Amino acid sequence: MAEELSYKPKQGEIPTEPGVYRFRDAQGRILYVGKAKNLRARLSNYFAPLRTLHERTRRMVTTAASVEWTTVGSDVEALQLEFMWIQEFKPQFNVRYKDDKSYPYLAVTLADEAPRVIVTRNHKIPGARYFGPYPKVWAVHDTIDLMIKVFPIRTCSDASYKKAMATGRPCFPGQIGRCGGPCSMTVSIAEHRQMVDDFVAFLSGGDERFRVQLTGRMRAAAAAMDYEAAAGYRDKLAAIDAVLSKSALVLAADMNADLFGIAEDELSAAVQHFIVRGGRVRGVRATTIDKELEIGGGELIDQVLQRVYGGAAPSDIPRQIIVPQLPEDAEELQLWLRERRGRKVDISVARRGRKAELMKTATRNAQQALMLHKTRRTSDYVARTQALTDLQEALGMTEAPLRIECYDISHLGGTNVVASMVVFEDGLPRKDQYRSFHIPETTDDTDSMHQVLMRRLAYLDQPDPPDDAEAGTRKRRFAYPPQLLLVDGGQPQVAAAAAALAESGHREIALAGIAKRLEEVWLPGQDFPVILPRTSEALYLLQRLRDEAHRFAITHQRTRRRRDITTVLSEVPGLGQARIKALLRHFGSVARLRQATPEEITALPGIGPKLAAAVHQHLARP
Repeated sequence: MAEELSYKPKQGEIPTEPGVYRFRDAQGRILYVGKAKNLRARLSNYFAPLRTLHERTRRMVTTAASVEWTTVGSDVEALQLEFMWIQEFKPQFNVRYKDDKSYPYLAVTLADEAPRVIVTRNHKIPGARYFGPYPKVWAVHDTIDLMIKVFPIRTCSDASYKKAMATGRPCFPGQIGRCGGPCSMTVSIAEHRQMVDDFVAFLSGGDERFRVQLTGRMRAAAAAMDYEAAAGYRDKLAAIDAVLSKSALVLAADMNADLFGIAEDELSAAVQHFIVRGGRVRGVRATTIDKELEIGGGELIDQVLQRVYGGAAPSDIPRQIIVPQLPEDAEELQLWLRERRGRKVDISVARRGRKAELMKTATRNAQQALMLHKTRRTSDYVARTQALTDLQEALGMTEAPLRIECYDISHLGGTNVVASMVVFEDGLPRKDQYRSFHIPETTDDTDSMHQVLMRRLAYLDQPDPPDDAEAGTRKRRFAYPPQLLLVDGGQPQVAAAAAALAESGHREIALAGIAKRLEEVWLPGQDFPVILPRTSEALYLLQRLRDEAHRFAITHQRTRRRRDITTVLSEVPGLGQARIKALLRHFGSVARLRQATPEEITALPGIGPKLAAAVHQHLARP
């Protein structure tokens, strides 16, 4: 591979002004669009020696056949042009969003004579007022059902409304008391409009006013001994409380903000967009992103904000946007959003207080969404089949790896070394066949990997037990040979595993390693890794295997540490299991318990001075 790209611009050709650049392939298709405050400084990063580039950046620049740029007058103009071209050309190597599904909204058709409330995914109804988005359709219906008890506005279709207007008979919701009845003139159009205005005001954040009004009316009715009316107001208050419980007050009552929680790994990112209006979370939008090039942190947030607000109406852009990390061009983004909104927009990071707590919640939801996204991909039958086929081709195997075993080493500062083995068959985990290993003596991770694989491969040479031997079932499963051994690590770990396969005489088993930093796939005896496309189902499967092996190893190590200290404490005379659990629960960790004084141990109920001194002395032994 040549060290220099044939289309690299000559020195001094690239301007130093702000602008937007585009990489094109030999057919002229745009592969990547990016912006820069200084085009020369940014593009020089792509034309560094190929061996120094990130593997995926290297794939992009070697796929491209040309680069071109357009200078603009300011950084804000560069941002605007980048957004426009990404939306128009949808380049292969820019981030890809997986939120193509339309989210359900609660809409009030204010342009109608008698406005109605509906559930819709159409965000372009003329004159409608929207609330949401909601994560699920049933969440919108639940909200409407509760709100109609307090504000009985129209929910029927236009056809039902016109029929009721012609006959004078109320529609079905009006007959069962779920609508005030503007169609049958049970209430006037003006009275119904007032109820609609109150409905919209409540959802816009004016909930406290209605609580005060209903409470006052309930008390007045009770004082007048009109208990039936008082009960009605009581039920309406209960409905309001039920709605509010679904959107707890998280920020100041006058706070309108959008908050973004993000979780990412090397291949994907999940974004949780919390829409806060009137201090309450009024909507949640979830987005999953596939990352083709190495992108993260501030650059990812930059792309997310462009995506969310690039086509948004001015009323949908809030005064404050809270992000986990400020993008490099935060000031330019603020100016761009100010132009779109017509008023000031502030992008900030939540450091403490309620905003920081809400950010933790959003981030936790994003982490769960990312895990669910990866799990669903590897659980889908078509995706699993594609993953196994892609693996067979990428690793040069003669058959698809229907059984894959993945190994990971875990230790605590070089001590308490354990290993895990997880098994996937047909692309799905077989948790009943997971195994864990304790490694009493080792020199390093590669030695640990060699020991574990030698122990595991020895089972392949044992004869099958008799069919009626109940104890033989587990051994027979463990003796089932895998088509692929996967190790967590790069060249050193793969070399150690290859040595174990050679020494045990099982060269027929394919071997690969996956390095976490760059998600590279290493094969034995190779100087360069195999680079799978970031959107590849095969890479998602390998990543899931590696993550599952790591999780299982950590779990096993923690269990051993807990069991070890429990065993040590059980040797103290007079210290039973209940007191051992109470000690560990109170001090939180073994290290803190070892550092505790006899007086601190005595402070725990049920442990006297003598027993505390015995515990302290026993743990202080070398």
